Amino acid sequence: MQKVNINELVKGMLSLQDQGEYVTALGIGPMSSSLLQASFELAKEKDFPLMFIASRNQVDSMELGGGYVCNWDQASFVGAIADTSKKVGFEGLYYVCRDHGGPWQRDNERNAHLEESLAMELGKQSYIEDMKQGFDLLHIDPTKDPFEMGKVIPMETVLRRTIELIEFCENERKKLGLPEIGYEVGTEETNGGLTSTETYETFIKNLNKELEARQLPTPTFIVGQTGTLVKKTENVGTFNGKSAKQLADIAKKYGVGLKEHNGDYIDDHILLQHLPLGITATNVAPLFGTEETRAYLELIKVEKQLVEVGLLKAPSNLEQVLKIQAIKSERWRKWMVGDQSKLGVEEVLDDQELTEQILDIAGHYTFNEEEVKQEIEQLFNNLKECSIDGERFVVNRIKRSINQYVECFNLEGSTTRILEQVEYTLL
Repeated sequence: MQKVNINELVKGMLSLQDQGEYVTALGIGPMSSSLLQASFELAKEKDFPLMFIASRNQVDSMELGGGYVCNWDQASFVGAIADTSKKVGFEGLYYVCRDHGGPWQRDNERNAHLEESLAMELGKQSYIEDMKQGFDLLHIDPTKDPFEMGKVIPMETVLRRTIELIEFCENERKKLGLPEIGYEVGTEETNGGLTSTETYETFIKNLNKELEARQLPTPTFIVGQTGTLVKKTENVGTFNGKSAKQLADIAKKYGVGLKEHNGDYIDDHILLQHLPLGITATNVAPLFGTEETRAYLELIKVEKQLVEVGLLKAPSNLEQVLKIQAIKSERWRKWMVGDQSKLGVEEVLDDQELTEQILDIAGHYTFNEEEVKQEIEQLFNNLKECSIDGERFVVNRIKRSINQYVECFNLEGSTTRILEQVEYTLL
């Protein structure tokens, strides 16, 4: 299948909307190799395009600190995606996307309160490697400013940084002789300032004006706040359908797709609304990691019971290792509420209920730890002795989770429908 670039894909989706047919694309946070396999298998079975969205904490160049997901940098991430696609026999469309790229987007950069010039330089270095390795979409997000924590960053500042970063990326892309890429702008963070339809449209209008004056491409997606908010393993926000429709209409007026972030843990009755509301794409990440953790916990229960009936000699130590590593990672803090985010590691370890919660929230951050990998292998080997394919169960459990979005977002068969529309609009 000939690949169309992501800009053409989105234009095809917006064109389908004009005919009364709606599709919402799914951005998948790449939490593990198992998730890649699940994604490709399901997309092959159901014919929909894949978008893999990686934050800088998840995937980045080794020079900048690498990533916590499988220790991937951009090259190994793109390689793992290509290898998995080939392994599965997937011949459809997939796109590699940078999620939340730019200054201060690595935790260590923000915590160090780097000056803007240095933070921008590091963000640019990351983008260069993204482009060299074939990323299709770059999210330009300069709003994680450590000097403006808790404050709304002035729109002028966000515009200035966004334009500077797009101009830099375009100049570098052309120097490197690389093909056209897409850009995503805006953020779901409230300090990004785009909290109303008025500011949302003003931002797009002013951004497009400046980009066109510099002969730079306008965005493929603009992020809008639909009311979603993830804390722990729940979506604690209040989805606002009226606002989502207004944002989608505004975005479409400027030839841009509305992108929703924080699409995890949402009930079907809300997901189904995304189609008529015109939400072009939704990002989902921690949910799939949590589903993988829960799959391992189910297998651990099976393993324990097989030991009790004498079919296995001894269980793995995966549950305990996952708990300790998840808590020590401290990556759970961003998902907690109230003072729980400030608790010390030892305090958490002494609280069994909170430990169980954090395992559910943050287990996936530990999958690349050597001790965890060894215990997962031991778990799978134990189950294999009893004719249980643990690896297949994990992949299938993740596929079930992804399929909720495939069903609600009208994704089955969408690659064929979108490509037909792209060919029609290019005639």
